[in-house]
Amino acid sequence: MTGPQRPTAALTSLDSALANLLECVRAVAPVDCLLENAVGAVAAGALQRAALPPHNTAMVDGWAMRAHDLVGASSYAPVLLQTAPVWVEAGDRLPPDCDCVLDENSVVQSAPLFEALAEAIPGEGVRRAGEDMAEGSGIVAAGQRIGATDLMIARSAGCDRLSVRRPIVRVLEVPAGDKRSTSAEFIAASAREAGARVMLAKADARDAQSIASAIGGDACDLLLIVGGSGVGRNDAAVAALAARGDVVAHGLALRPGRTAAVGRIGPTPVIVIPGTPSHALAAWLGLAQPVLDRLTMRMLRHPIVRPLARKIASAIGFSELVLLKAVDGDWRPLATGDLPLQQIATADAWLIVPAESEGYAAGAHIGALPL
Repeated sequence: MTGPQRPTAALTSLDSALANLLECVRAVAPVDCLLENAVGAVAAGALQRAALPPHNTAMVDGWAMRAHDLVGASSYAPVLLQTAPVWVEAGDRLPPDCDCVLDENSVVQSAPLFEALAEAIPGEGVRRAGEDMAEGSGIVAAGQRIGATDLMIARSAGCDRLSVRRPIVRVLEVPAGDKRSTSAEFIAASAREAGARVMLAKADARDAQSIASAIGGDACDLLLIVGGSGVGRNDAAVAALAARGDVVAHGLALRPGRTAAVGRIGPTPVIVIPGTPSHALAAWLGLAQPVLDRLTMRMLRHPIVRPLARKIASAIGFSELVLLKAVDGDWRPLATGDLPLQQIATADAWLIVPAESEGYAAGAHIGALPL
């Protein structure tokens, strides 16, 4: 990295930078969304429905019967049925006096009579009322990120729309020297995955004036500027932010991600994210993701707790991103601070060691979030 190295004392702690960002962040207003457009969004409220299915339903094609009429029936000893059975198909409502479904070959007709060739137990071939979902059960919880399975359940319950929170995130790419959009595309994809509607733009050049012009006036709930966050001659994105708004902090006690910056343009929070992939990852996890969680009111993420296979050493005064891999029930640290792409590719989870900690001893039980 070119440019002068700042002493630790001149760096802003990750906790302070994040607290400043979150200070004025409020959840975006809920919007109604068609189910097919809801995947990835965060539910704005709990959705509960009546019992599912609402009545006893045939699970297979066959004859709707009463189990007590079939006692002792077999191919060797057919049972004469007193009433004609009703043919039903999977998904049909079961007749009110029936409690099982026999397959087609288990009933024979000798006009005008019917004989059963097999027994059945109550509930065989039947989905009872409320068996899929009891009355009042939640389909979607407030703050839950909506997945494909949630949509399947919502459709089964007769829903066609959901109330969601979907903030607008503008990702502004500062052109990289190698012309690749690796980090900007990663940030944009991560924001979409977190439930945001993403607008992706690119500055014409790497100078502050070009970046300031590209910031424009498009309304958004969070602005992420990717690239141009270095020190000295390489901090054009930070200079552009200063020209359009306020820089709260530039230079964070975060490894990797030291050259990240945070600020505001009016009420809109702004994060300047380093263009190097590992630094972009750290800035996303440590800064951008928590802001998006606040905007969407996403429920708390639950860490997976496992013992450490070996110790994690960390420098006091820096928050350090650690990548971990699950091996034989333990967390095995892969990399701390400097994160090669190979380690990112093989990691299962992550954690950020607090600035006041020297790390964790081997065997310590620690919580990590899926990567």
